Amino acid sequence: MLKGKTALITGGSSGIGLATARLMFAYGARVAITGLDPERLQAALESLGNGAIAIRADVRLKADMQAVREQVEHAFGHLDILFANAGVAYGTPLASTDEAMIDQLLAVNVKGVYFTVQSLVPLMPKGSAIILNTSWLNQIGSPGRSWLSASKAAVRSFARTLSAELLEQQIRVNAVSPGSIETPLHRQAGQTQEQFDTYAAKVGSQVPVGRMGQPEDIAEAVCFLASDRSRYMLGAEVVVDGGRAEL
Repeated sequence: MLKGKTALITGGSSGIGLATARLMFAYGARVAITGLDPERLQAALESLGNGAIAIRADVRLKADMQAVREQVEHAFGHLDILFANAGVAYGTPLASTDEAMIDQLLAVNVKGVYFTVQSLVPLMPKGSAIILNTSWLNQIGSPGRSWLSASKAAVRSFARTLSAELLEQQIRVNAVSPGSIETPLHRQAGQTQEQFDTYAAKVGSQVPVGRMGQPEDIAEAVCFLASDRSRYMLGAEVVVDGGRAEL
């Protein structure tokens, strides 16, 4: 499905990003991933196999993303697929949220997505695909998650506005909207497996299908949006949340 394509995935060293990198690799793409933790990046690279590359970069920094562009150009020459996946998630209760918490969310989830697209578009020829990672939270009012939800709503808006801006270049922009997915973002520091299993069961009971999602559930949707099978989709959002925001 993606044979001969080149792809870059930000936040690709774990969770949804790594699952997507593995699936794209299996579908025949050459894959580059970015992340912040060198050890995690190396482990992810080893799990992908020959032909993949890993780049340490901070999506909040335009200079870092421009350096990523240079390394991708050197390795691949051009870029067919960009999955702007890197993000952070935590609660922002009205009574206790401070400026630093807000700045971090917006820097990674909004500015980071924008810098990623801005930096990599020059490598993308006509017919390329960009996929942005939003969230089921952009559709509902969830208490204590106002800034996280707002940041993901901004990304949903990017899928539309950047689609319009890149229309003449024939670069498609779409979004994938995950629900509650079993990734490191949901694990608390020092949490035992038993504690996490209890948490996952509780969250899963709130989802119409009765479970939390797996990273692979999202990876399949991303690969569809990255492929020519979605060639008539533009500015759209594919919701993969077990029905949580829909039912």
